[in-house]
Amino acid sequence: MSESSVTGVSADLQGPDRTSHPSQTSQQYWTEAAHTGALREVGLPEPGPGELLIETLYSGISRGTESLVHRGEVPANITETMQAPFQLGELPFPVSHGYLNVGVVRQGNESLIGETVFTLAGHREHVVVPEAAAHVVPEGCTPQRALLAGIGEVGLNGLWEGPVLVGDRVAVVGGGLIGLTTALLASKMALQRLQVVEIDAERRGFIESLGLEAVAPEEASPDNDVVLHSTASSAGLASALRLAGDDAVIVEQSWYGTAEQQIPLGADFHARRLRIVATQVGQVPGPRRMRRTRGERLATALDLLDSRFEMLISGHSPLSELPAVMRDVAAGAPWTREQILHVIDHPLAEHHAFG
Repeated sequence: MSESSVTGVSADLQGPDRTSHPSQTSQQYWTEAAHTGALREVGLPEPGPGELLIETLYSGISRGTESLVHRGEVPANITETMQAPFQLGELPFPVSHGYLNVGVVRQGNESLIGETVFTLAGHREHVVVPEAAAHVVPEGCTPQRALLAGIGEVGLNGLWEGPVLVGDRVAVVGGGLIGLTTALLASKMALQRLQVVEIDAERRGFIESLGLEAVAPEEASPDNDVVLHSTASSAGLASALRLAGDDAVIVEQSWYGTAEQQIPLGADFHARRLRIVATQVGQVPGPRRMRRTRGERLATALDLLDSRFEMLISGHSPLSELPAVMRDVAAGAPWTREQILHVIDHPLAEHHAFG
């Protein structure tokens, strides 16, 4: 599944009846209808017992899933499963979705006030989450890099799902946000081979600058033990099947929404005993789920973000421009095609000298 396929801990935590200072306002991004987003001005939300009020510095656009949400392409039978952890409203709309947020704790546990934390919240100037859902950004990790913790969780889940093991030959098909995050995490392992398969030559050059091997589909090595696919396209999945060795696993990290795909399962798919495995971050892959909570998995992903992940940040826009930015992202406007992680700067960020 794609990066925002996470189940909710508590939906609608910040409804209009949970405001503490009506005279103080806060901005929230909402998808009001298909292809229509807007900023709402609401009262400042109030934390309850065991909760934190966080003022957002940055939020990040998870392009694949948030585009599906913006276009109204979430299948009706899985809207509950696909809700973001701290979304407001209900899918398909109106809904305030998203799950990459870094901010500063303003109210709650006194020992955390002033700390910079990552949460699986969305594009809202202020968010309220349970204390256990806020992860303090490690020393040396910039707030912007910390936005990638939610994507790192997706990549880590995919590697566990394979599983990818020491000495493996691994291909990552797709050099987008999910694929590159997964590949950077995989590069920390002692693998026999790791290739990122990408059709765009310019993107392959960027991938090489990350210290990863990038190849065109026709140049990729076959006989892989695990192939991780994240292009959300039939052609990409066909490449993943072709690159898998006998008895190998293809981990499907894409989320297709309502789009139907043609999967080439003829030829030697059965004869080579290939397996396509779904991965969805709402659950920790078994058997690790017996020993890891989702919170522990997220904390691990946050700790694994080295300085290379900073290079995945490809652009910035202020919160005031988010409705127009999301429209362009969901429509595939030319300028968005070069984006990997597009960061939304909230008003608080303008007053801090963060990297």
